Amino acid sequence: MQARLGKEEGLGLDLRDGVECVAMGWYSGLASHGQQGAPKAWPDLHWGVSGKTGLFGQHMLFYAVERKIEPFYKGGKVQLDQTGQYLFCVCGTKVNILEVASGAILQSLEQEDQEDITAFDLSPDDEVLVTASRALLLAHWAWREGSVIRLWKAIHTAPVATMAFDPTSTLLATGGCDGAVRIWDIVRHYGTHHFRGSPGVVHLVAFHPDPACLLLFSSATDAAIRVWSLQDQSCLAVLTAHYSAVTSLTFSADGHTMVSSGRDKICIVWDLRSHQALRTIPVFESVEAAVLLPEELAPQLGVKSTGLHFLTAGNQGVLRVWEAASGQCVHTQQPLSGPGRELTHCALVRAAGLLLSVTADHNLLLYEAHSLKLQKQFAGYSEEVLDVRFLGPEDSHIVVASNSPCLKVFELQTSACQILHGHTDIVLALDVFRKGWLFASCAKDQSIRIWRMNKAGEVTCVAQGSGHTHSVGTICCSRLKETFLVTGSQDCTVKLWPIPKVLLSKSIAPDSGPVLLQAQATQRCHDKDINSVAVAPNDKLLATGSQDRTAKLWALPQCQLLGVFSGHRRGLWCVQFSPMDQVLATASADGTVKLWALQDFSCLKTFEGHDASVLKVAFVSRGTQLLSSGSDGLVKLWTIKNNECVRTLDAHQDKVWGLHCSQLDDRALTGASDSCVILWKDVTEMEQAEELAKREEQVVKQQELDNLLQEKRYLRALGLAISLDRPHTVLTVIQAIRRDPEAFEKLEATVLRLRRDQKEALLRFCVTWNTNSRHCHEAQAVLSVLLRHEAPEELLTYEGVRASLEALLPYTERHFQRLSRTLQAATFLDFLWHNMKLPTLPAAPSAL
Repeated sequence: MQARLGKEEGLGLDLRDGVECVAMGWYSGLASHGQQGAPKAWPDLHWGVSGKTGLFGQHMLFYAVERKIEPFYKGGKVQLDQTGQYLFCVCGTKVNILEVASGAILQSLEQEDQEDITAFDLSPDDEVLVTASRALLLAHWAWREGSVIRLWKAIHTAPVATMAFDPTSTLLATGGCDGAVRIWDIVRHYGTHHFRGSPGVVHLVAFHPDPACLLLFSSATDAAIRVWSLQDQSCLAVLTAHYSAVTSLTFSADGHTMVSSGRDKICIVWDLRSHQALRTIPVFESVEAAVLLPEELAPQLGVKSTGLHFLTAGNQGVLRVWEAASGQCVHTQQPLSGPGRELTHCALVRAAGLLLSVTADHNLLLYEAHSLKLQKQFAGYSEEVLDVRFLGPEDSHIVVASNSPCLKVFELQTSACQILHGHTDIVLALDVFRKGWLFASCAKDQSIRIWRMNKAGEVTCVAQGSGHTHSVGTICCSRLKETFLVTGSQDCTVKLWPIPKVLLSKSIAPDSGPVLLQAQATQRCHDKDINSVAVAPNDKLLATGSQDRTAKLWALPQCQLLGVFSGHRRGLWCVQFSPMDQVLATASADGTVKLWALQDFSCLKTFEGHDASVLKVAFVSRGTQLLSSGSDGLVKLWTIKNNECVRTLDAHQDKVWGLHCSQLDDRALTGASDSCVILWKDVTEMEQAEELAKREEQVVKQQELDNLLQEKRYLRALGLAISLDRPHTVLTVIQAIRRDPEAFEKLEATVLRLRRDQKEALLRFCVTWNTNSRHCHEAQAVLSVLLRHEAPEELLTYEGVRASLEALLPYTERHFQRLSRTLQAATFLDFLWHNMKLPTLPAAPSAL
């Protein structure tokens, strides 16, 4: 039976007892429902499945956090251990340790002062990790166990900016913002040297690779390199050839040659025996790190001789290999377009054959050292997450758009990350086609791109298009087939882009380059920015939501206006069609979510609960529930039938811009401005099973309690009742004991045999009973036993005894006052009774 859509109390819905509004198969009954609000141009709109799981069905979902993808690196030093298995990086107040194989965070080390970490270093033997915090404390860690071995003051008068171990892993050098350099003996726990003379911040320290030389190199803001002798405790030489900050020092295997790099766009080769510059090599970019390569042939890197070769990383975002003897660049990595590609760090782990580089976007890239073949990618910090989507036919991957031109694709099972380059400005929105292999993105660069993921999980750009005159803020793919997509822009227009058939062909060459997309239709839809577009499940309707506070319904593919949804007080952030019913959901900056009837454009329901703008909304549970996310950081789950918010998911700390549900609705994905991406799982069956098990356990325990009371085994009954943490059940046991002929003795024996934690719980229950005049006698009886048999010193050690006594005293005084008044009244009644007795009449004279 199809329920009639009415307008009861402004909600636009006739909710009669026992009547369900059944899903109407997406406008299967539109033509027969009366054409008062529908124009003649209404298309034939059939989709969905009629049934009892439509708008007002009974199926419910509940979500809980399954996994978080959080930032683990926010800039600063990054270091690999000698085996290449563990990655150490700074993230605010913590040093995170990642397992390279899985990408999982094994340890997150934070000092007691909870201040930002300013420097850290891992010893060459991988055993000792030392961190320095802004509170001027140094911590020596057993990093595998995550515990601090020793904590001591750095003695520097300003934070430590850099540190380095010597080759023996026994000496640690620290350079501070106070211009001082200090040497520490990690084994014997004392400071050995204190070198002064560096102007400004000492941002670089390094030991000579030969421990017998006992030399330390440092550089400060004056761009000079100082050579310190630990044996003579003096400065041996000052190497001045750089004109800007020195960023790295690297040494040859024999220890006779050093290469320094700087932001003055040069690298210098030094002879450490004469302390003279052998060669100055212009590299034409600000170099953040230089690494000496092993003296062996590497044809893939252009190394065809055994002389010194070094690799540089800088602001051009590419790794380059240089021959030291000639000063020529022998190999340049293939550049990638887009901002944020600048390299900020580079390190070589010779034993593992790995090269690590870090980009300005906080992406960590692991290469094979001999070929620069990319092995692993890690996204350390996503900044503000703007959109998220599931990928793959089984939702095996997720794609994340953050405050960056790059997209990040994560495989959920292995945490493997792939960083996609193509857009030249921030990506604003994503959407995925029905099968999950193709997805689309749009950005501030006024362009759109279509990406394809193959069965191996590798993603490539297969199409691109441009035509909007402002930022493209929203995108939506066709629902039935991979035939078109729709975009909305700040230029107030919507464009319809057909998908070329060549993209759907499996024989397309992987290196053929992106196909150029052409817009089929362009329509000016609103007077202000278009924030959201949605395609109906039958691909025949389009909904748009704008900052002009309205949503509009359009017929596809001609983009003919069918109607306007008006009622929000502020701009709209999201529009979504129900997968089952003739309903459109809108989310607005006025803090509400509204459901609209597509037949007459009336408002059916309004959901209020968010304290700020509602940014995204999605139908789940076959259209019977709504998920909404807001700028208050909350995700709310609503049941449409009764307008009830059945769960509030509070896991984000900032605006939740991204919200997407899996194809089966068993998982949800959210991304927020706190740079966290959270995967939620459906825990409905789990919660129902736990609730059922809990009820069964309660029934069993209640039956056991009744049996114990029947058998007058009061001690076990009282212990069981206390374990249930139910004051009323415990009260029932105490009352049963007091009904016994030998009540006082049995109560005393039972209470005294309880464990201490049980006595503490019983005392807390007495506080509750004592507030009621009907139960105060049981409370006073238990208190009498405890006060007469427990020493005051013992009672004072009970947990929360002081608060319990403070709560007991006023009610006890009140009970005794009431008893005193009752006793006085009873005494007065007795007095009156005796005084009202008639005198004994004299006996009548006996008749003679």
